[in-house]
Amino acid sequence: MSKKEDIQQEEKAVEEKVTAEQVEETVEATDNEAKAEETKKEPTAEELIQAEKDKYLRLFAEFENYKKRTSKERIELFKTAGKDIIVSLLPVVDDFDRGMIEINKSGDEELVKGVALIQDKLVKTLEQKGLTLVEVNQGDAFDADIQEAITQIPAPTEELKGKVIDVIEKGYKLGETIIRFPKVVIGQ
Repeated sequence: MSKKEDIQQEEKAVEEKVTAEQVEETVEATDNEAKAEETKKEPTAEELIQAEKDKYLRLFAEFENYKKRTSKERIELFKTAGKDIIVSLLPVVDDFDRGMIEINKSGDEELVKGVALIQDKLVKTLEQKGLTLVEVNQGDAFDADIQEAITQIPAPTEELKGKVIDVIEKGYKLGETIIRFPKVVIGQ
């Protein structure tokens, strides 16, 4: 054999050796990756226990939030359970107020006492159910959050500008919720 052939054979042997080493490295890398994946796929007992604890805690917290939310909704429902009936009785209370004004003009004391007793009984019964009057007086500053302005009129004095001149209709609250806003006239 010639030198050229010897060199070619050596190169070929080196190439085969390098290729064999590369294949061996690739196989080893693949084996290492497979082992790593197997390790990842098989969590330890501690990891499984921790995952179950986390799952349990989340479920427990979610249930506690549900209980709080439903109890809060139930309390609100009980507070405003008779809202429809109370709202429908508000015009009757207004009629009693207007009637008392006219009955006082008649001068019949016995009639005034009798109607006043009935009115007080109705108002006290509604108060026991949680109804309260929204206090608005003449000269108070107008508050759009708790009052409804019916109209504006020129203020009789400079001090009454932007303030309540007259209360047309009383307002009421049931618990903390305003069920009817007081209707007022404000000074311009």
